[in-house]
Amino acid sequence: MSIKERKSLQGVKEIAKLASVSIGTVDRVLHNRPGVAKKTKEKVLAVLEEYHYSPNLIGRSLSKKKTTLIIALIPHSSNESAYWDAPLQGIQQAQEELAKYQVNLDILLYDQDDRHSFLRQIEKIKKMQPDGLVLAPTFLKESIAICEYCDENKIQYSFINSDLKDCNNVAYYGPDLFQSGYLAGSLIKMLSKPGDQLLIVHVSKEMEEDHHVLRKEEGLRTYLEEHDFGKKISRLFIEGTDFSLIAKKLDSAFEELKPRVVFVSNSRVSSVARFLQDRQIQDVRLIGFDYMPDNLKYLKEEVIDFLICHKPIEQGYMAVKSLFNKIVLNLTAQKINFMPLDIICKENYSYYEN
Repeated sequence: MSIKERKSLQGVKEIAKLASVSIGTVDRVLHNRPGVAKKTKEKVLAVLEEYHYSPNLIGRSLSKKKTTLIIALIPHSSNESAYWDAPLQGIQQAQEELAKYQVNLDILLYDQDDRHSFLRQIEKIKKMQPDGLVLAPTFLKESIAICEYCDENKIQYSFINSDLKDCNNVAYYGPDLFQSGYLAGSLIKMLSKPGDQLLIVHVSKEMEEDHHVLRKEEGLRTYLEEHDFGKKISRLFIEGTDFSLIAKKLDSAFEELKPRVVFVSNSRVSSVARFLQDRQIQDVRLIGFDYMPDNLKYLKEEVIDFLICHKPIEQGYMAVKSLFNKIVLNLTAQKINFMPLDIICKENYSYYEN
């Protein structure tokens, strides 16, 4: 069921039926009363979120609270990648829906290749003192620092796209990064032939020890080791997103290694596809991430074989909703919410809802 198709349910009776619990149990969950098992509470909350239920509890909560300010801090789209347009769309959908409940939602954007732009937006957030923060934690140390600040100032926060360990976030909406790489490993094994060389490509200006793309690589390598891949694997770091730099690095790698399978660990797979097309390199199997116009172009032209997608619109939407539920309704969401691992190819891309 898409976000737009969700319909509000009236009364706890319908909620109870859908969750297969009693009316009394639903009432206790809605009012955050004790006496409900954790798994039962999570089941009821899942139904509430799926059907966008708006109980009278909202009205009672709003009568007691000031206007709620939520800030979303995510990267902006760039010439190299339009990925963040999708989470932004989900955030904006939640923004429109929650405006009638005295929720102000401000969106701050930063350059995911510029640590200083992230820090500048953090300073703005501290001055604004929001009630909630949706955070895409691109920079590890700086993201941990703002989470600690939120804890100290009783600001609720949720993560999208990548998670941080040992934080007091309300929820995480995004991929299981290890499993995402593990899935890519199965595709690579399927596409490979005896003697093929695999090249893993990371494209990013910033690459920390715990960067999310490295967690994907860990999953990929684990799958290949468990399934006796037995072929040579090389890794290429490209510290920059300009196409001329990417092409230069790939020229050297292809001349030396002559890879037959290439795995790109993020949405910049279109840059590698463009390189292959420009150099007229054929018979290279290419796998990457994200349902984006540039990626789809090369998927349709059979330069990219598979894209793995993680419902980014849904990530942005649900992260905002989790904060609204916590701050306004005092309803606690399930903390870890992994998105589906969708495999997109030429034959099914036109049926996919991002």
